[in-house]
Amino acid sequence: MIKRLAVLILLSLVSSSLLYAQTDWIRTGTGLGVEKVRLAVPDFKAAGADPQTAPLLTVFNQTLWNDLDNAGIFDLVSKSFYPLSVPGTPAELQLATWSNPPVNASMVAFGNFGVSGSNVAMQGWLYDARNSSAPMVLGKQYSDPASPDNARLHAHRFADEIIFRLGGGINGIAETKVYFISSRSGHKEVWQMDYDGAAQSQLTHLGSIASLSPRVSPDNTRIIFSSFAKRGLELMMYSLELGRIVSFPTYNGTNISPAWAPDGSKIAFSSSMHGHSEIYVADSAGANPKRLTVSSGHPDSSPAWNAKTGAQIAFVSGRTGEPQIYIMDADGTNVQRMTDTGYAVSPSWSPNGQLLTFAWRRSYGAGDPGGQDIYLMDVTTRQWVQLTHDSGVNDFPSWSPDGRHIVYESRQGGRSEIRSMLADGTKQHALTSSGENSQPNWSWK
Repeated sequence: MIKRLAVLILLSLVSSSLLYAQTDWIRTGTGLGVEKVRLAVPDFKAAGADPQTAPLLTVFNQTLWNDLDNAGIFDLVSKSFYPLSVPGTPAELQLATWSNPPVNASMVAFGNFGVSGSNVAMQGWLYDARNSSAPMVLGKQYSDPASPDNARLHAHRFADEIIFRLGGGINGIAETKVYFISSRSGHKEVWQMDYDGAAQSQLTHLGSIASLSPRVSPDNTRIIFSSFAKRGLELMMYSLELGRIVSFPTYNGTNISPAWAPDGSKIAFSSSMHGHSEIYVADSAGANPKRLTVSSGHPDSSPAWNAKTGAQIAFVSGRTGEPQIYIMDADGTNVQRMTDTGYAVSPSWSPNGQLLTFAWRRSYGAGDPGGQDIYLMDVTTRQWVQLTHDSGVNDFPSWSPDGRHIVYESRQGGRSEIRSMLADGTKQHALTSSGENSQPNWSWK
């Protein structure tokens, strides 16, 4: 499936010789250039008479619908077309009612949900509405202590199972996290939230001037970030397992924009420990830092590893004037400039290792209106497409682990918020609404 997506992306990119002069959209695994699965998702039925069931069932139904809608691979049938009687068990499902007009569904996801004792339990099924002889594609049941969080968790799990089976065997993202910086507590600290913006919570409580650029490890156990300390901007490590800051070496100078290698064994970062800001690589514990770039006085920053191979690092350098995107081999050799003009920053490598997304102000300089948008570039052809089209400043894009979504920072009207979109630029929506929120990073899984 990933190879197929890459071919489709490449065909879209090269289909027009005027791509550099235009801003046409491309498909990156959300549309695939083929018809989306037409999926009906009736509200799950209440199971039992416990008074806790109704509010938790509402949470579950809303979350399940939103997860499947956000996936970008389904044509969800409007509930206004559904029959008045919806199924809660397979025995109640009449396939013809769902496969024929007005529903015309190819697949139906249905089930029941309720509170029994101290637990909330879900039973869910996915049926092929056009296969009367063997319709069941999926059957799942979950049980956990009754709470809104677990109602959401059950919806996330079931949505991910559906997405995996109908989305080409690519894991869903409903249980992933986004890490970001927020000032809503009075200081810029590291926060986390669910992929859809729910369950936002503060992780660090340093009270420093600012923390910057949180990056979660591939195994989702640690977050490395920069924060102002006595000696300036230092790299710090937060353990998600222990819930606290853990020890990490202190380097001289300014140390910013850390990034994990995809196998978790190394960390790349920008440091002025020996004078100018250069790209360094150290092991995962911060030992044995090795300089990769020689910028001759022009700062190098924002390293990003090839998320699939780990064999290349994208970074930002001002060595030719304004900041531009470059890539190099992981040992610092074979440096290549990727962007050709303007002001380009914040590269992020797609999970398949074939695309870069970054922030670009293409007309930077005299007469520049001040807008900055998120762009997507094919690493091989260096052809690009613009994803955001507004008058704000958009920055710090980060890929979802399924390669179908991008989260980014957007500054509109003097406030920065975290927004999410499909990787073709559609379905843009805000995830945050309180305080200043910036520099998001999507978990690896």
